[in-house]
Amino acid sequence: MAQLEGYYFSAALSCTFLVSCLLFSAFSRALREPYMDEIFHLPQAQRYCEGHFSLSQWDPMITTLPGLYLVSVGVVKPASWIFGWSEHVVCSIGMLRFVNLLFSVGNFYLLYLLFRKVQPRNKAASSIQRVLSTLTLAVFPTLYFFNFLYYTEVGSMFFTLFAYLMCLYGNHKTSALLGFCGFMFRQTNIIWAVFCAGNVIAQKLTEAWKTELQKKENRLPPIKGPFAEFRKILQFLLAYSMSFKNLSMLFHLTWPYILLGFLFCAFVVLNGGIVIGDRSSHEACLHFPQLFYFFSFTLFFSFPHLLSLSKIKTFLSLVWKRRILFFVVTLVSVFLVWKFTYTHKYLLADNRHYTFYVWKRVFQRYEIVKYLLVPAYIFAGWSIVDSLKSKSIFWNLMFFVCLFIVIVPQKLLEFRYFILPYVIYRLNVPLPPTSRLICELSCYAIVNFITFYIFLNKTFQWPNSQDIQRFMW
Repeated sequence: MAQLEGYYFSAALSCTFLVSCLLFSAFSRALREPYMDEIFHLPQAQRYCEGHFSLSQWDPMITTLPGLYLVSVGVVKPASWIFGWSEHVVCSIGMLRFVNLLFSVGNFYLLYLLFRKVQPRNKAASSIQRVLSTLTLAVFPTLYFFNFLYYTEVGSMFFTLFAYLMCLYGNHKTSALLGFCGFMFRQTNIIWAVFCAGNVIAQKLTEAWKTELQKKENRLPPIKGPFAEFRKILQFLLAYSMSFKNLSMLFHLTWPYILLGFLFCAFVVLNGGIVIGDRSSHEACLHFPQLFYFFSFTLFFSFPHLLSLSKIKTFLSLVWKRRILFFVVTLVSVFLVWKFTYTHKYLLADNRHYTFYVWKRVFQRYEIVKYLLVPAYIFAGWSIVDSLKSKSIFWNLMFFVCLFIVIVPQKLLEFRYFILPYVIYRLNVPLPPTSRLICELSCYAIVNFITFYIFLNKTFQWPNSQDIQRFMW
């Protein structure tokens, strides 16, 4: 079975890379010049490639650290030494974009290793399920699209997944180092390094909690009431945190992440904030509806697993059973939508992104629409939580806290911000049946085909510009 799984994996990776190379060729022919954010990233990488690393050569419009450019130079420069290629060739747009294609191969392998580590291997059918799950996530539309452009998403994903894998294997020093590399690609990735530390803490808390539950005489006094379990866990956490032995053990395990956290805090103090360069368009705010958008995004792309008639019936039954609780949740959600919905100037100004049309044709058409969608948000959030019930309550707490910190401060609605949390969520959902995976993969393939076709063939021009514009995520 293990040998057969190796054949499945090799075939999936080879076919995906072949298709990606063909798509890369199509992108290269269509896009001879930098497009969208590439107008900032590519010239900066080319300056690094030419050996110009001084701060005076830095483009102030770039808001992320130079991880992508440094890795790119480390990849393409040896080609000039080994093959004797000129600097014009190795620092060309095509070569720099190809770095992300190499990252995508690494992401494919890391996803497979993570599925092998996270998901149990006690079922005969799990081999094909793991390979199909890997293939599905590797071609996840919003991630797969950026394999062919010079953006930070693919490299950011690579180092974050690598850090998570090393964390799961207990190599926390390496995990923290890789987390730093991820931070160099995108500053918010520091939260996923914190998630790795939280994963360690959640594992230890879960072990201690199980031991507590197995005791014949529980030292915690019995509690009754609607929130009895919650209060019992809270008392357990307080008791656990009061033990110096427990805290010293957790510090011993997580000190590399703590050191990385101190380095991040020093960076924020010295830089005067998280964003470098142009900060005017990246101001933090409490954009609570971002959580609702992420829930909807996840429900849409994971509908074979999260959306079914039986799930809807279970949800409605639960709503009726706990109608007071859901009524309060609905009121709070409506309030958050009312008071904390923000519209970023870029969202309305750039009609090349799909989010422009989602906002214009759904949210802006009628004011009441954003409130009518609240029940759908609640269902999506419940479905996501329900799909993670195999994980411990402490793991769920760590994940949702990190999710909150990553996406809520973002004023701009952009699907790219949802890629990493979605992938980490999807990795930890129990392996679905093969039929659902095939359905999910087929839907991803259709979405990819449509988005690539539109991007490459349905071009347009703005009235005040001769440049060719394209629709993209």
